[in-house]
Amino acid sequence: MFRHRAPLALAVAAALLAVNAGAAQIPRPSPEFAVQMVDGRQELLSKHRGKVVALAFLLTYCSHCQQTTKILSKLQNEYGPRGFQVLGSATEEMAVLAVPEFIKQFQPAFPVGFNQRNAVMEYLQHPPMYRMMMPQVVFVDRQGVIRAQHSGDDPFFNADQEKNIRSLVELLLAEKTRTAARRK
Repeated sequence: MFRHRAPLALAVAAALLAVNAGAAQIPRPSPEFAVQMVDGRQELLSKHRGKVVALAFLLTYCSHCQQTTKILSKLQNEYGPRGFQVLGSATEEMAVLAVPEFIKQFQPAFPVGFNQRNAVMEYLQHPPMYRMMMPQVVFVDRQGVIRAQHSGDDPFFNADQEKNIRSLVELLLAEKTRTAARRK
């Protein structure tokens, strides 16, 4: 009886290990990341140290990514003065050609550039054997620690996407206030 269950138990254990192997470590210190801008500049993540950063990886032709861009633009305008910064990076092939039209059409309130997919997957700790669901949004706190990371198939991006992003941004922005209040 137990001999028949052993292969099933091994299969279940292997599946659980595969799922855990695909999960990024959260929280983790954010490594440096440079978004390549169409004009040849690099927008370094470290340039925004001391701010709460949402790093959005997207596909310019993806409707979910376009909707996320609209929401992040709204929140950039609203929370930017309080220390919130959004950076966008297109990851599709030939993104350098698609980004200018994307910027023209959606007019994001934040810098949008591009990166090679393998660099993005490494930053996200995303295993290359798994499909990357878009958009991918990483939230980095004021100290440079990745506090949250959400992929396009995450419930975070459901109908309450703006509410979910807003709640997380407000939580991370409030941490500076609480830390400063404790020091006094």
